[in-house]
Amino acid sequence: MITILDCYTDEPSGLGVPPYLGTYPRYLIGYFKDATYITIDDLRLHFKYNDRVPETKQNESTRIDIYNLTKNRKDIAEILECTKTLIIVIGVNTPGKYLSAIPGTIKEIKEMLAGFKCKKILTGPVIYGTGIFGGRHSTIVKDSFFDEIKDFLLTFEEIDKYSVLGTKLLEQIPDIRIIEIELGKGCIYGKCSFCTEPLKSKVLFRSSDGILNEMKSLYDRGARYFRLGKQTCFYSYPEAIKLLEDISKELPGIKLLHIDNVNPINVVADRNNDVTKAIVKHCTSGNIAAFGVETFDMAITKENKLNCAPEMAYKAIKILNQYGKERGYNGMPKFLPGINIIFGLRGETKGSNAENIKWLKKFLDEDLWLRRINIRQVVIFPNTEMEKTGTKFLKKNKKYYWKWRKEIREQIDLPMLKKVFPTGLVLKDIYTETYQGQVTFGRQFGTYPIIIGIRGRLPLKKFYDIKITGHMLRSITGEVYQETFHETENKKDL
Repeated sequence: MITILDCYTDEPSGLGVPPYLGTYPRYLIGYFKDATYITIDDLRLHFKYNDRVPETKQNESTRIDIYNLTKNRKDIAEILECTKTLIIVIGVNTPGKYLSAIPGTIKEIKEMLAGFKCKKILTGPVIYGTGIFGGRHSTIVKDSFFDEIKDFLLTFEEIDKYSVLGTKLLEQIPDIRIIEIELGKGCIYGKCSFCTEPLKSKVLFRSSDGILNEMKSLYDRGARYFRLGKQTCFYSYPEAIKLLEDISKELPGIKLLHIDNVNPINVVADRNNDVTKAIVKHCTSGNIAAFGVETFDMAITKENKLNCAPEMAYKAIKILNQYGKERGYNGMPKFLPGINIIFGLRGETKGSNAENIKWLKKFLDEDLWLRRINIRQVVIFPNTEMEKTGTKFLKKNKKYYWKWRKEIREQIDLPMLKKVFPTGLVLKDIYTETYQGQVTFGRQFGTYPIIIGIRGRLPLKKFYDIKITGHMLRSITGEVYQETFHETENKKDL
């Protein structure tokens, strides 16, 4: 018996941490045909909680370490006993903070499976290193605990086949998942000092027919939430407009269609803004283009061979605001940019964040909306340019990072949130996910959705329309406007 253990993956070109369902486990299910799927949450329930889900008391927070259980959770002991080959999917290349999931770690796997006798194959982004936290070197696995460390190098012809076969994985998952759809591999520019994407593959694009066939198969199994991710720039995809048009035509009941990474250069190069217009027309509201600007300090941009200068980012932000600022059915702007900023890159100085603030204030002053600003410290992966630099600049400027982060959060994030999410605005289809004491946290399904704190303990895994009442530095508060019904609550869509 072959078992796929999903420890959840997060990388620059793809999300696989719930509520997202990544590509790796789906392809492997299709590849091995009769494999069983379990998650790290199933394993924790078995080893930490003796297969019993503990009741969460009124003053306790939701146990997100066992939040994402599969339908196989009650049979874990039997599954482990019958498993001859265990394939472990793991790896975080882009550290983040997650609302309702905790990615598994190598240390955790070793502790739980220390006495487990079977063939153990390690795969996923971990092959290139994994790092749950920024500001340090990634973890490289070289020990003998795993029998094999393998990169399942599938061609797109194979992916087209196995992705369809792997859609049966949905039968083993009781909750809603946003399905990550792979469009391509590699990066056209591929020179950024810290990035692992150029190490994984040369630039290749999947056929639109293959993508559409996979999505149709998922759709037929009830999936309604999709993200066109697993790529370094959506605008680079040769058939971007046709793909969006075909999805709209072939999947009429879709509830979510979002993209991810976008290179600002390609937004500006789209002279008639045809791709931007197609995204606004065919995708669902709340869509975000993640701009890997990384820094607005031009000296750092040059030193790290980054592919986007501040002026280019500014032009792209203006374009997306021009076409995507209008609010859609769910209360969200249709299509906005998001900014990624990385601390610890080569050439960083005490004045670097002043450049970030200068440009971010310019956007604020010109009423150019940003949906989110993602700030993290660089993780150093082997075989990247940053490996040569090491932690030199991380150590040099360590004492400034929390100060710099605070400056951006207070001076930019808070006033920007008040623009994008004004008090009194009603956001539809907020899905309640977790408790922290007497507060319920929820969010819309989508790419990087805003987290909303609602006073009181509402039933979880339900949909509500929420009226905004206040603002935190990176989240908002709200109150119930009305409860809404979705067929997904009864698992008809999944």
